[in-house]
Amino acid sequence: MKKTKMMKKNYEFRHVLSKGTYYSGKYLEAFIKKTKQDNVNFLGIAIGVKLAKAVRRNQIKRLIRENYRHYEKKIQKGYAMVFLWKKKADIKDSNFQNIKNDMKYIFDKAKLTLEE
Repeated sequence: MKKTKMMKKNYEFRHVLSKGTYYSGKYLEAFIKKTKQDNVNFLGIAIGVKLAKAVRRNQIKRLIRENYRHYEKKIQKGYAMVFLWKKKADIKDSNFQNIKNDMKYIFDKAKLTLEE
């Protein structure tokens, strides 16, 4: 069973962005907040309209979603997280490996990785 649900509503994003803890990598910014539901994570992805056209923004969202799927079993449950693409980061540098390294750095910094 999938342990992550996607955030879709504006009030869900606003709640995590206002109350969550901020973590920053080279390309990604993350806001992470503990939730009351201990068995599921909530994931939200947002990329500004001014950064790129729709095709490129959707490609970055797919890369973030795929990288998160790799880390899904390795991170703790019970958190809501929103990933944002940094406005100052070059959109041409968005590839799988850069996002993977950034996401690992953020999860390690937030102490969400499970010890193996």
